[in-house]
Amino acid sequence: MNIVDQYFEIEQKLRDHFEYVEDWRAFPWDDSREYYWSYFKEEGVVRFSESLKALGSNGDYYEDEIFTYRHLEKWVYKANGFTMMIVDTHTDGNKFLRIFDDTKQI
Repeated sequence: MNIVDQYFEIEQKLRDHFEYVEDWRAFPWDDSREYYWSYFKEEGVVRFSESLKALGSNGDYYEDEIFTYRHLEKWVYKANGFTMMIVDTHTDGNKFLRIFDDTKQI
């Protein structure tokens, strides 16, 4: 098997892991497992930072809007200790499938 086949096989395994079915638009993956994070469902955002102290600070963290995409039934997916969210960074049109480690959720 060549490297291109391996890439697409692994990408499909990730989709299957989160029970995510791509529809109409493909989003790139982003590995955010290193970050501490909090999901604010009411506000529709996820905040994340490299440290707990920074996450609890007054603005020393990153914040992405959860991207609600009409072709999908949901935008937050949980599976076996990880959470994947479709996010809009509001920077250069970037939208990602961002994966977080649940052990770092605050």
